[in-house]
Amino acid sequence: FPPQEELEHLNEANAEINRGELELDAARCRYRRILSDSARRLNSQGSQLGSCIERARPYYEARRRAKEVFGVKNGNFGKRRFGINGMDLGWIWGGFGKERLDPTWQEMLNHATRKVNEAEQERLWSEREHQRVTRQCQEAEAEVQRLQKALKRDIARSRPYFELKAQFNQRLEEHKSRVTSLEAAVSQAKLRYSVALRNLEQISEEIHARRFQRIFQKRHRENPLGAEG
Repeated sequence: FPPQEELEHLNEANAEINRGELELDAARCRYRRILSDSARRLNSQGSQLGSCIERARPYYEARRRAKEVFGVKNGNFGKRRFGINGMDLGWIWGGFGKERLDPTWQEMLNHATRKVNEAEQERLWSEREHQRVTRQCQEAEAEVQRLQKALKRDIARSRPYFELKAQFNQRLEEHKSRVTSLEAAVSQAKLRYSVALRNLEQISEEIHARRFQRIFQKRHRENPLGAEG
């Protein structure tokens, strides 16, 4: 790359680093403020509501666990598609006896058979796993219902505290995600800066090497016999 182009890359990366670090510092400050504010307000709310919060906590923990289990059930059981199934095997075999398969067809058949066997094994595993997670969902939901009946009064009294806590948790997660994103952007800018700097150093070394080579060739032409001067 021409030196001017690399200098532009270096300056752009440096400006992006400075801008990103300022935004990152501001985002971290906002996160700390929200964290401090949440602790202060939740402590105040807890002092007003008293012991009903701790008595109701098992219910809210059970709800959280049930939500996690339902998320696993809904997100982890997509079937992988191999593109080869029993019909494909029939097509490969179609019109050919086993003794008539040449090596290419035999290899295709072996490959297809392996894929079908793998798909069947994965299907069986997926069904067993689905049944296991379904049982966990049912157990988690039953526990939520049981606690809801047993702790009805405490749940109602402590609801303002846990609703406020959920709001703060959501805000903290959003700001944490923002901080993580800015950290990644700054890291990328620093990487680009490092690459541009290495390129400039390499260009500088090449320029010095060519300059030295020209000086050496010039002196060699002026003094071809190597006489001492």
